[in-house]
Amino acid sequence: MSNGNTVTIIGNVTRDPELRFTPSGQATTTFGLAVNRRWQNRQTQDWEEATSFFDVVCWREMAENAAESLQRGARVIVTGRLEQRTWEANGEKKSKIEIIADEIGPSLRWASAQVVKNERRSGGGDDGPPRSAADEPPAYDMNEEPF
Repeated sequence: MSNGNTVTIIGNVTRDPELRFTPSGQATTTFGLAVNRRWQNRQTQDWEEATSFFDVVCWREMAENAAESLQRGARVIVTGRLEQRTWEANGEKKSKIEIIADEIGPSLRWASAQVVKNERRSGGGDDGPPRSAADEPPAYDMNEEPF
């Protein structure tokens, strides 16, 4: 992640994660995240608040883990990169910026969590089709141990 495009946000999951699979069998999960900001107006001394909404995209094992572990309302920390996606709908060009997650974790500020380490999955066999280089490129070293 030395390309300067790194973001870390903390917020609440706004919709249950949606797990899908690409035609090649690659797992991908998306969910919404709301990030609240609160400040005191110096002139009125009133507290003001603004909320920003982001779409988070996960791939591979993280996608499956996120779909299994997260639910609407959970407070999480997401680190990843910003990516702009464009498409055309009804002759009109549209775009949105998504966060492609590298790491997701529970926020322990107001909650506790129990971490269960999954067995390491391999590319093939009983856990799905082999992965190809044409799938989403990894944002981390696939040989790196998670713990």
